Amino acid sequence: MVGVEPVSAPRVCVVGSINTDFTFRTPRLPRGGETLPGSAFRLGYGGKGANQAVMAARLGAAVAMVARVGRDTFGDQSLANLRKEAIDVTHVRVDDTVSSGVAAVIVDAAGQNSIIVVPGANAALRPEHVQQAGTAIRSSQAVVCQLEVPIETVLESFRIAKAAGVRTILNPAPPASLPDELLRLTDVCVPNETELAALTGQAVATKEDALRAGRSVLERGPRVVVITLGAAGALIVDGDGIAHLPAASVVALDTAGAGDAFIGTLAVLISAGMPLPAAVHKANAVAALSVTRPGTQASFPTREEVRALLA
Repeated sequence: MVGVEPVSAPRVCVVGSINTDFTFRTPRLPRGGETLPGSAFRLGYGGKGANQAVMAARLGAAVAMVARVGRDTFGDQSLANLRKEAIDVTHVRVDDTVSSGVAAVIVDAAGQNSIIVVPGANAALRPEHVQQAGTAIRSSQAVVCQLEVPIETVLESFRIAKAAGVRTILNPAPPASLPDELLRLTDVCVPNETELAALTGQAVATKEDALRAGRSVLERGPRVVVITLGAAGALIVDGDGIAHLPAASVVALDTAGAGDAFIGTLAVLISAGMPLPAAVHKANAVAALSVTRPGTQASFPTREEVRALLA
């Protein structure tokens, strides 16, 4: 396999969430009403939007973020972290009325996780804030959104992007029912199995289930649906048919953030002109590497590590 070839700084704009993650490791996930002793604790940076922006920046993209944080310690630290990652935070505004977003992440011995998110300032990102960031969106090659900010904000982001001919990438997470307009504005929709089931109302327990549900989403408007299947890799569903791209076999330590590593990588590579199957193949490898390390952004590889991984 070849590595990631040098690119002339693909331009990616991420409209989404910024959180501070409180990660707890336990032997297993607790049951209702149960208290478990933990084995480790980590404080880190997260939020699906920020995670995807960081992964894209680490691969050499010129990344702009449109988001909101509270006027508190967590917001200050998150802004400093994004600047350290060379992300343009011109359109990350500070909200005086709410706290910054936070998330509690519980990770078991098998690397599986459960997450509670308090959105805080993320829920205050409004369509008018996106309109104020219109130049950043229109000058990008790809706009990436998730669902940790209001749906109407995501819609406005994609309306601006499509009017300017900018590719739109939607990660429909956390799971939610979506308006058809949003799917029609989406070029690349990237759900996992849980999110796909929520989108379609169909059970997704097998690869065949995922294919059937993926076709159902495709009929609602996206140009392509890329379904992430964890250790089983990813499925590409588009008008030309289907393709299954397997994942590398690794021992998972912590799966938190793996989907964000995948999407951040995918956004950079397709913005650089790489064909989608090759981009998905490489994004699978990056996500697989990330689950062998603890944390979310802390687990993301650098461009040099990706090149070495795929060499």
